[in-house]
Amino acid sequence: MSSTTLEAPPGRTFPAASGRTRMLALPEVRWALAALGLFLAALPADLLGGPVWLWGPLYAAVYAAGGWEPGWAGLKALRERTLDVDLLMVVAALGAAAIGQVLDGALLIVIFATSGALEAVATARTADSVRGLLDLAPATATRLLADGEETVPAEALAAGERVLVRPGERLPADGRVLAGASEVDQAMITGEPLPVTRQAGDEVFAGTVNGTGVLTVRVERDPADSVLARIVRMVEEASATKAPTQLFVEKVEQRYSVVMVAATLALFLVPLAFGVPVEEALLRAMTFMIVASPCAVVLATMPPLLSAIATAGRNGMLVKSAVVMERLAQIDAVALDKTGTLTRGTPRLAEIRPLPGPGARDGSASEDELVALAAAAEYSSEHPLARAIVGAARERSLPVAQATGFSAVPGVGVRATVDGRTVEVGAPVRLLADDGPRTAAARKSAEELQAGGRTVVVVLADGKPVGLLGVADALRPDAADAVAALTPLTGRAPILLTGDGPAAARRLAADVGITDVRAGLLPADKVAAVRELSGRGHKVLVVGDGINDAPALAAAHTGIAMGQAGSDLALETADAVAVRDELAAIPAVIGLARAARRLVVQNLVIAGTFITVLVAWDLFGDLPLPLGVAGHEGSTILVALNGLRLLRRSAWDRHTGGHPG
Repeated sequence: MSSTTLEAPPGRTFPAASGRTRMLALPEVRWALAALGLFLAALPADLLGGPVWLWGPLYAAVYAAGGWEPGWAGLKALRERTLDVDLLMVVAALGAAAIGQVLDGALLIVIFATSGALEAVATARTADSVRGLLDLAPATATRLLADGEETVPAEALAAGERVLVRPGERLPADGRVLAGASEVDQAMITGEPLPVTRQAGDEVFAGTVNGTGVLTVRVERDPADSVLARIVRMVEEASATKAPTQLFVEKVEQRYSVVMVAATLALFLVPLAFGVPVEEALLRAMTFMIVASPCAVVLATMPPLLSAIATAGRNGMLVKSAVVMERLAQIDAVALDKTGTLTRGTPRLAEIRPLPGPGARDGSASEDELVALAAAAEYSSEHPLARAIVGAARERSLPVAQATGFSAVPGVGVRATVDGRTVEVGAPVRLLADDGPRTAAARKSAEELQAGGRTVVVVLADGKPVGLLGVADALRPDAADAVAALTPLTGRAPILLTGDGPAAARRLAADVGITDVRAGLLPADKVAAVRELSGRGHKVLVVGDGINDAPALAAAHTGIAMGQAGSDLALETADAVAVRDELAAIPAVIGLARAARRLVVQNLVIAGTFITVLVAWDLFGDLPLPLGVAGHEGSTILVALNGLRLLRRSAWDRHTGGHPG
């Protein structure tokens, strides 16, 4: 991900180094790149028949650059009486080199070094993103005193103190509004697509953005215990406590490694005790180590998963590791966020309701006249609702009159003079205050729209309501198809987890075919819902886009973030990213992951059969070393080619449209 271009908050500075530079500074990445570069330099010289003095030192440098770190870690593990597969791979690579298979050993070293580097990069980027989230809270706050105000560090605030929040500022702490009214953008905490009106008595959260009004807020929580700070802790804790899913070879590495080392030593030492020459015993033991080494098992697992990753990437789904692809194959429950995931996260004009009676000059306003009138009054406003109304007028190619005398009142709406009439556009609860019959009809219509999950805007002309507008978040065109495709894949319909209101959530759920709706959730509530499903034995996939989704993404078995709409924290916390924001890619990648799992099983059977036959031949017969090497390498090539089948375009096409994998 590219480094940010935003200005640092007051009193803070961003690191000078770019994200890419910081990643290259990781020792695992530097050694892996060195090993890969040396291998690519040695390979053509070796394959083209160059002299040993040309490619031999390069291969030796590959072993040193890529193998010293896992080898050293393996030796330290031995001190704790554990034997890991990394050390076994280094020993197998050195054994291959000892009998002339230098290229094969170097390739094995490069594979393991690259895998370790990718894991280190993913860990470092997630940690950076979590720490960067704290910069969303302002560094300073305006604290109100009995005789004035003072600027203090935000972390110095204490519960009970009062702070002043001016237009456009971020709130420094969680608290409650004492005075003033404004629209506050709380999307990062609750996921609500539109700013919400906040006035005396309402709760507000640290890091959210104040609109055009001035707020006096009483601090109710220590900044270290704010909702934003708790999100950071939840992401860190969930990432640390999530049980690691390991590839097959890692799950069996301890037993396999111990058995292989013990058998190799036995094959060397036991014959010596019966007078077998050292050279003959060493040759048999070395042959056993080569044919029993798990190279084919490693390649049985990795090529299908890496091929699936490459195919998914070409089609807009970035899967961060082979382990993630393995997890995706296990998914049996899906939880979807609403705003920015099933919807685009931008409001649109969904319903237009002119009221009967005087509206236009010659009678009731038509839909186009109502939209044009509201757009003229809202034209100078930067509120998201205003942009939706003005955008609808442009889509309809309506003439928008020039307004004069524009003014905006936070929490109420806007007022302007349009063609000689005073036009007001805003919240119905504030603008529909009188008790006339026309107002009563407008209130009833507003209640109907709100019950359908719409954000309602009322339009008044010269103090009389002329119509209502229903604004809603724009549904993604492939949302219903994606939900329908996920249901047969997992055996149950997805659930909806959203911080938005119940009415809007139920309306959208009905549109896409979701019946299990959980609305009004804070980040901790989403985590609780995910853990509830996990506690019932489900492997849960969470799909989200916002900062408020990050804890649930981290707590889930697997998390997918929307690439274009997603926050930096969501993108880094998630295990995979839908780069093009295409929901259809989610069931497709699950199907592809399951296809990769089937190939892994096939390859393990092939590799296991070869190893069993060759080991038995060496133990109970007289397996020639060249034949053992040929059988070992042949099985390795066979499973590698089988795994690469998922690179074909048809491998993705078979799983689009929701066909089970």
